[in-house]
Amino acid sequence: MSKFKSEEKKSVPGFNASSMSDVIFMFLFFFMVISNMRENTLFVKVQVPQGSEIQKLEKKSLSSNIFVGAPIDEKKFGSAPRIQLNDQFAEISDIRAYIEAERAARDEVDVPFLTTTLKCDKDVKMGDISDIKQELRQVGALRIMYSASRRAKDTY
Repeated sequence: MSKFKSEEKKSVPGFNASSMSDVIFMFLFFFMVISNMRENTLFVKVQVPQGSEIQKLEKKSLSSNIFVGAPIDEKKFGSAPRIQLNDQFAEISDIRAYIEAERAARDEVDVPFLTTTLKCDKDVKMGDISDIKQELRQVGALRIMYSASRRAKDTY
């Protein structure tokens, strides 16, 4: 038996990168689908209190948020709790216009199901929250939800 030697030198085939762009776009599309964008930029510190009886909101699209807490930039805005509606600070009297604008932006069918979510810092006084609730009551926004975090399991 004899061995045959080829006179050609064997070379490594080149790297085929033609499908690399497809893979990158597939990853990009995947992350765009699974991620959710933040709708509001927070200007107040909100550390929600813990709750034991928590229910998840079924349709987040039918909720409007009111943030209450101390401003992040205390040098510029002070340390007193402030109300944030969308991306700006507001007063209690501005809540009426905010709720009416939220109702106008929705379909008539969805208006009875609109829920106002109060995302309040745990250090905000209940008197401030009560004033906000009174203004919501006068506007007719009676579906109110308080945002809370799940309480850690008690260990004994």
